[in-house]
Amino acid sequence: MSRRRRAIIATRLYTPEVTAASFRMEALARALARDADVEVLTSRPPQDLVDADPPRILVRRAPVLRDASGAIRGYVQYLSFDVPLFFRLLRRRGDVIVAEAPPTTGFVSAVAALLLRRPLVYYPGDVWTDAVSSMGAPGPVIAVMRATERFVLRRSARVIAVSAEVADRLGAIGGRPERVVLVGNGIDNAIFRPDVPAPDVQRPYFVYTGTMSEWQQPDVFIRALASLDDPEVELRFFGQGAVEQELRALAESLVPGRVHFGGLVRPEVSASWIRGAVGALVSIVPGIGYDFARPTKTYAAAAVGTPVLFAGAETGGEVVRAAGLGEAVGFDAAEVAAAMQRLLDAWGDGSTESARSARADWAAANASLQTVGERAADVVRGARRGSADAGK
Repeated sequence: MSRRRRAIIATRLYTPEVTAASFRMEALARALARDADVEVLTSRPPQDLVDADPPRILVRRAPVLRDASGAIRGYVQYLSFDVPLFFRLLRRRGDVIVAEAPPTTGFVSAVAALLLRRPLVYYPGDVWTDAVSSMGAPGPVIAVMRATERFVLRRSARVIAVSAEVADRLGAIGGRPERVVLVGNGIDNAIFRPDVPAPDVQRPYFVYTGTMSEWQQPDVFIRALASLDDPEVELRFFGQGAVEQELRALAESLVPGRVHFGGLVRPEVSASWIRGAVGALVSIVPGIGYDFARPTKTYAAAAVGTPVLFAGAETGGEVVRAAGLGEAVGFDAAEVAAAMQRLLDAWGDGSTESARSARADWAAANASLQTVGERAADVVRGARRGSADAGK
């Protein structure tokens, strides 16, 4: 009898943390576990939110440095995960290694894969050094990160892309186009669904879930809220990020008592708050390297049936407009405020509820994370076998 195959997944973020990366990697792990044993090497979450592991998935969590907001963000924080990861990988005996971004994690995984003579599959959510460059990092830092990212792409048997835009860019900066495989992006429809119960609150609110960073700059929503005529409307944030303290200070200055920060919550709780919201807020600052992004927040809101209010770069806005998922406007507080008012009107006259099932149906057909996980798992299986046309 042949032995059961084993896959090793290296990712600094994994559920129960509510991030696009953690959702993607969990979906991949579950899909791989159908015909292989899976070991996930990840970080210990900032709160005690860990559930029991599913059958054939062993999750090993190690301590890691986090910034003041609780995020693993910054070179010291990355290295606090990546350096121990290298030695953790060397002690494992899997048939294939899958590494998630950043490129430093990809780098140590690539070196370990080389020493162990195992194939590497790199699964980034975006093009890391494009963002580093656009944020004004020093030239030497950009050069080192670009070389690191290029090395990972060159050493990978397969590279998994979440969108056509990301796939094209990964190929352009050093990835071999024939090894870059598009699988798409999505959300867990078993958790984010239109029949989840809404929270018992008295005031209408907009909700923002997930990372709060310079790339999102969700302060635009607080500024927009301040210009609304209705003083009853609130804004609720769930998640963490580098700009959280700035958001808190701005909210206290402009709209005291109307913006609430709920911290990290389980996906089920996030889905509930999205279900009860007038609209789910999503933003990508244009012109800083993330214009190609299609945020997972959009798919989460659509799966629950709640309209999206997207502010910013064109690619993310086009997804909302083309599928009729809500409002897509420029990255401007006045435009956002006008969109908020339109969503409040639709919420008040029943239009939001009548369109809920149509939005959820679109998400089920076009943004199923289970389907994405199966596609990604096929890519990993192909890399393990060494097939020339894996995942295609």
